[in-house]
Amino acid sequence: MTAPLPHLDAIIEVLADGESEHDGEVLDALAHHLQCAAILAEVAPADEELQVAGLVHDVASTLQPGQPRTHAREGADLVGGVLGERVAWLVGHHDHAKRYLVTTDPGYRTCLSPTSIATLEAQGGAMSEDEVAAFRREPLLDAVVELRRADDAAKVPGRVVPDLDHWRPVVERVAANSSMRPETSSRDV
Repeated sequence: MTAPLPHLDAIIEVLADGESEHDGEVLDALAHHLQCAAILAEVAPADEELQVAGLVHDVASTLQPGQPRTHAREGADLVGGVLGERVAWLVGHHDHAKRYLVTTDPGYRTCLSPTSIATLEAQGGAMSEDEVAAFRREPLLDAVVELRRADDAAKVPGRVVPDLDHWRPVVERVAANSSMRPETSSRDV
């Protein structure tokens, strides 16, 4: 595992480095992150933490490409200290949301890219009934499903979205707000 990213500039630097990482998709990681955050800004304009989770959800894949089984949890560990528990939980569970949607939404699999379908099995495949029941009890279920759907939609070559400089003040606000909140515990699936 890579050490947690120590500050906001380190997170921004890793995102910028994503221009060279494709992880098997048609877009580089930075373009994918920017599209995901922009989609979430459209569907959840008041939820900056969700938008930032979309911006950083695959950050571990830039640092450690080819690790689909662990990238979500490692990404949460990388950004949690700077961006807070809610952003970390969303990042750490966006792969579970894919498994949940494959299990509960019969048409969902058709929305997945070939790479996302290939990584599904490494991430655990479809959920069991018990896993679905546990995931449905998560207080952030709706948000993580929204993140997952944005993740799947954020793979359009040439889509024009705000650049990384646009997101810096949003990330700064989320980081500042997370440092003012007391820590709370969160369940894992």
